[in-house]
Amino acid sequence: MKIDHLVVNIDKSIQEDKDIINTIHSAGLPYKPKWGKGTKGFKVSNIWIGAEDFEFVRIKKEDGGGWLKDWTVKYLKGHRGLVGFALEVEDIDKAYQKIRSRNVKITPPEPLKFRWFFKLLQKTMPWRNAYLPEFKGVPFQFFLQQLNDEKSKRYMEQYMVPNSLDNDIKGISEVIIYGELTQDDKEIIYALFNDYEEQENSLLINLGPQTIRFIKSNTYRVEVILECTNQEYATKQIEIENLHIRNK
Repeated sequence: MKIDHLVVNIDKSIQEDKDIINTIHSAGLPYKPKWGKGTKGFKVSNIWIGAEDFEFVRIKKEDGGGWLKDWTVKYLKGHRGLVGFALEVEDIDKAYQKIRSRNVKITPPEPLKFRWFFKLLQKTMPWRNAYLPEFKGVPFQFFLQQLNDEKSKRYMEQYMVPNSLDNDIKGISEVIIYGELTQDDKEIIYALFNDYEEQENSLLINLGPQTIRFIKSNTYRVEVILECTNQEYATKQIEIENLHIRNK
């Protein structure tokens, strides 16, 4: 299991304001907000960091244009910031059964589908997702993702451009979530992850070269640390909605 991408609800300015876009570029993160998937109802733009990415989502119409219904509703109610935390798994069906056996709800693995061209055409993405419940203490949810096969992986790699690898920013090394977890939230974490360490005010999840850390706080925010070996960008940091992104 590894961190794959973070889905972030954003305002229009993150995709269209030149000053904001230039600030993102100044941190060594190539960003082409006009690229990415979308319909008349939603627009997604990506910041690629190796094989991982930030997926910035803007809802343009009330029906969401085929975007996930629950996330569309949250967006329209004013939610901004991290909404979905994607974890790549090697066997999504096995992971689904394991989580269910621990009495935690999870949706059956299914591909993301959305209609476009006046809803006459349907596009099915070459992966399957399974969604865990939204946390009660912090407003996002984990979900699992698995590409269909190696052919799908090669197909997706052609879209992972422009990429911060060109600036020696190689991936997401740590995500730190500040907030208050409920006991039900912790039960989701216990069911989902095998390697975790819980202390009085923190919960550390070990994913090999990556970590996820929950820190008890009265204020909800998210910090994302990127692996960077380029001294020009090593201390750069930016704020996007409730995300603080910094190179290290």
